[in-house]
Amino acid sequence: MTTASRSNPYTKGSTTAQIILNVFFIAFSLACILPIVLIVAISLTNEKALTLQGYKFWPDHIDASAYQYLFKHSETLVKAYGVSLTVTLIGTVLAVLLIALYAYPLYRKDFPFKKTFNFYLLITMLFSGGLVPFYLLYVNYLDLKDSLVALILPGLSNAFYIFITRTFFQQTIPEEMIESGKLDGASEWRIFFQLVLPISLPVLATIGLFTTLMYWNDWFNSMLFINDTNKFSLQYVMIQMIRQAEFFKTQLAGTGVALMVQESVPTESLRMAMVVLSIGPILFIYPFFQKYFTKGLTIGAIKG
Repeated sequence: MTTASRSNPYTKGSTTAQIILNVFFIAFSLACILPIVLIVAISLTNEKALTLQGYKFWPDHIDASAYQYLFKHSETLVKAYGVSLTVTLIGTVLAVLLIALYAYPLYRKDFPFKKTFNFYLLITMLFSGGLVPFYLLYVNYLDLKDSLVALILPGLSNAFYIFITRTFFQQTIPEEMIESGKLDGASEWRIFFQLVLPISLPVLATIGLFTTLMYWNDWFNSMLFINDTNKFSLQYVMIQMIRQAEFFKTQLAGTGVALMVQESVPTESLRMAMVVLSIGPILFIYPFFQKYFTKGLTIGAIKG
């Protein structure tokens, strides 16, 4: 520490604050990273050792039986991965486009039905039609049983995301830019796609990340609408595998072969191995969205 910094109380206070902040964020980073390390360690631990010794960050003996159990069903997992990737990619692109298309007129002061559409959005946030009408609409009226469209359609619109996008437009897109586009003879579609969207990447990336996570983690719609095993999403297949393993253990408990089944069909390590497989794509795509995430969320969240 220099002589000037020692004599300046503000510099000293700033250094202390920096140390506290550094310690805080190191602790916060460890709190985020260590659970992932523990999950990977559990997935590589023998099921019997987990029962006797509990969780450890470094297992005594590396055991890949959980991953071997998963690879026995590799064909099913590959199909489920394909379904989840297809639904996530198509759903995210369409959802971001539709949300931006809904939010843009709400931002425009010359849109005559702005209050009506704002009120409609607010109603959908406060009230829900319920699970039974939701199921009957998709199965009886739209005839989307066993269709991937049934996995994509429910996530295409979200009132909260529309409000965030509309607020971002209000905070970042000047009215003069729209007027100059009109004076140059640009149509509304050209103004939207060539002037508005290119400078709205932060909020589009933020909404895209939220939507990607929603589609990737969804298993409920597969349970409701899909009976064809070739169209199961990855998360639903994993849930079924865990239920199947737990079913065998429950049925054979107390019969003398339970320990053998426990070793051959791991449940706890299998659950963690599935978590490792499922979070992989999300960890890869997150850095591409991260640089836009803070700006898009903070500006879009102003004024709700």
